Amino acid sequence: MRCLFFTNTPAHVHLFRYAARNLIEEGHTIRFMARDYGCTLELLDYYELPYDVIGKTETNKFSVFKELPIHYKNFLLASRSFDPDIIFGTGAYPAHTGAVTGATTILVVDSEPTWINHAISKPFADVILTPHGFRKDLGPKQVNFKGFEECAYLHPEVYKPIDGVYEALGLDPDERYVLLRFNAWGSSHDFSRGGFSDEQRRELIERLAEHATVLVSDEGDERDESDLPAKSFDVHPALFHEALRNADLLVADTQTAVTEAALLGTPAIRSNTWVGEEDMGNFIELEENNLIFNLQSFDAVLRHSEELLEDGAKTEWTRRSEEYLSKTVNLTGVFTGITDQRKDVDRDAIKRLIESNLKVI
Repeated sequence: MRCLFFTNTPAHVHLFRYAARNLIEEGHTIRFMARDYGCTLELLDYYELPYDVIGKTETNKFSVFKELPIHYKNFLLASRSFDPDIIFGTGAYPAHTGAVTGATTILVVDSEPTWINHAISKPFADVILTPHGFRKDLGPKQVNFKGFEECAYLHPEVYKPIDGVYEALGLDPDERYVLLRFNAWGSSHDFSRGGFSDEQRRELIERLAEHATVLVSDEGDERDESDLPAKSFDVHPALFHEALRNADLLVADTQTAVTEAALLGTPAIRSNTWVGEEDMGNFIELEENNLIFNLQSFDAVLRHSEELLEDGAKTEWTRRSEEYLSKTVNLTGVFTGITDQRKDVDRDAIKRLIESNLKVI
């Protein structure tokens, strides 16, 4: 079988890399269509996954729209040449490719507010997989699974910790550290949204540096904070999850890293303009299970951050995470199981496959 994966962001590489590797070992032919955004290509190279580049997107809010015609031209030509039997992805690119090539198309969707993306991709998808916390009805093609997208690579049946992260970070093995993750705000769904201001970033670094070593991971990488008591996260991006797993705390205005922290047992604080009554279901679900804090007030961010560090919450968060993950689905297993059905994929078959692995929290 010929399997095509779309990776618009670095997170999508992680989403599909284990499934792709398993399929290669089973004798299938796989290919990635990659957008040159952030460290996406660097991760594909690191994991030795074959790919075509469909175009570049800068880390600003308008680049993706400017480059869209080039992206469509490139991925449609490359996809028709590859001639896939099945396509995996997260939005319009894979859906429209499936329509052109006739391949079975499986979308993974976890963000309710991206309604335009839903509208232009839903008619062309065969199945739309959504996490159980997803609060939007996408119609009969939608299949809910117990867990999150991140369960494709952080589920205990898949994830294998890597040693040596402290050395790579230049830290002592017993050194406490906080990871700050700042968003580039360059994706289409980030339009009109925002996170910490420059002044808040500086105050956050200065305050938390009084309690632990501060590491800064900035997707935009546009600010000079060399005068602040913090270290830049400048190791290979493939080590990010190890750095996150060993951190005493994550504070972020991003989305994905917060879910990853929750599943890795690291206390996490999320603050951006998404937070509120209309927030995404995934983050409401995680907060209701005491795995993250969603905070609007910057004063609350500072207060909770210092309290978590003073209380030494890491051990308790690890216990909570392990208990929660034990009741979720290994999403990589779902991907490979779908592929095993070959061209006879249908929604009922996928539902049966997921339900056979379903565990109820």
